Amino acid sequence: MERTIKPSELETAIEKKQIKQILDVRRKADFEADNRTIPGAVWRDPEKVDEWSNELMNDQETVIYCVRGGSVSNSVLDHLLSKNIKARFIEGGLVAWDNKEHK
Repeated sequence: MERTIKPSELETAIEKKQIKQILDVRRKADFEADNRTIPGAVWRDPEKVDEWSNELMNDQETVIYCVRGGSVSNSVLDHLLSKNIKARFIEGGLVAWDNKEHK
């Protein structure tokens, strides 16, 4: 499985109900400054990934995102993958999601 998913691919997967776990892993300050989320996403504190990662369903893919798909997403993804959780992050993060072309 690739480490990333493009915003347009995620949008299609959401429409087809193929993705059930979407996590917003922006730093707390970033989330509090702008609490918009992708539909269906739940915010999780990236600094507490060790605590909440045990709650994830291993049999379903998890998609995560941060502001721009950089160090926060990569760090959280590495942690999830180390626990054998199927996960990817959105290329370009929330910024790319907001800027994607709509159908």
